[in-house]
This record gives sequence, C-alpha cells and structure tokens, in this order.
Amino acid sequence: MSERDHPSRPFIAREGWGYVSGLSAIGFISILFGGWIWATLFFLLAAAVAGFFRDPHRTPPDEPGVVLSPADGRVVEIAPTEDGGKVVRIFLSPLDVHINRSPVDGKISSIHYQKGRFLAAYKEAASSNNEQNALEIATNTGDNFRVVQIAGVLARRIVCWTKAGDTISAGERFGLIQFGSRTDLYFPEGFDISVEKGQRVRGGETIVGRAIHQTTTK
Repeated sequence: MSERDHPSRPFIAREGWGYVSGLSAIGFISILFGGWIWATLFFLLAAAVAGFFRDPHRTPPDEPGVVLSPADGRVVEIAPTEDGGKVVRIFLSPLDVHINRSPVDGKISSIHYQKGRFLAAYKEAASSNNEQNALEIATNTGDNFRVVQIAGVLARRIVCWTKAGDTISAGERFGLIQFGSRTDLYFPEGFDISVEKGQRVRGGETIVGRAIHQTTTK
C-alpha cells in the first residue's frame, strides 16, 4: 500500500495545514487583543478551509471490470469522443471533497501539465483553455484511460502526487485541486457509462462505467 492511500493518513490534506494553522494563529492573536469578533471570523475561516481540504478514507467496490469516479461532485456532461470512447465531466463545487482518485488499477504512462486560463470550470471552453493536468493510465487489460484535473475560477493550483511510471490502484489518491474545479474522465471503447448527467458521485466509490464484456456476462 502506498503512502498516498495509507489508512492512517490525516483527515486534512497536507496542502491545507498551512492555511488552517495560519488562520487559527491569527484568531488566537485576535483574542489576546480583545478582538473577539475578528477571532470568531478567523476561526470560522479556518474551519471552512479545513473542510475544503478534508481527505476522507474511501473503500472502492470489490467488483471486476468497473471504473470508479475520479472525484466527488456532479456529472455535468457525458459525451462521445473522436476516438470512439466517451468522456464524463464532473464539476466540483467549493463544498465538495477535492481529492482526486484513480478510476482503475494500472500504470501511469504519462502526465502532461498545461498552463491556461481560469474560466468557470462548468463551461465547455474550460476543457481546452483552462490550466489542467492530464494523467494517462494504462491497465493490464490494455485499456487506456485519461483523467484530467481542470482548474476553475477559484482553483489556482493543481496538485499531483504521482509521476509517470507509478503503479496505482483503483480509488487511490493521486492529487487535488484548490478551490473549485472540474475533473474529466476519458474512457476507451468497450465500456458502458453507469451514471447520468446531473448525478452526484463520490471519488473512489461511485461506479461510473463498466466493461461491456463484464456487463453482458452477468
């Protein structure tokens, strides 16, 4: 088991520790000077930031041939791709968990980061114009999936904890996006989509697709 997915991993992602401790420290300093209103405000901000960076443990379903959601959020689009596959786009509001997880077991064959704009993540133009980070994941069955972390209006930092060549398990954490964003999952041919537009999903737990041969043999 990798450090990224260890059960004893803190409930708040390490990227949020500095924000939470800094806001809390300002709150305590405000108390010393009698600024109770300001102290309350900073403590509330610290709690809100801690909530944003929450990193809950997830248990992937034990079912062969399934593809898991790479993020928490709402499905905003399901569309065919030029190569015959499909893409599922998931919008993450500031209230959603922002940890990204691998949809399948496999090996990361490449990672490509692209600088860009910070359009609203739910807009179609964000797919090509926004700052983003794409992971190509090759499975041992020969299928290739792509997961794209896309920055939004509030998201000003994409974090990826993996590198090309890493082996990753379905549901395993690989990064996060700060603060509000979108995650796109590209399927190869041979998979049925198991979710609908508007449906809410949970990263590492919700089944968003199944291998067609797996579906037809049930």
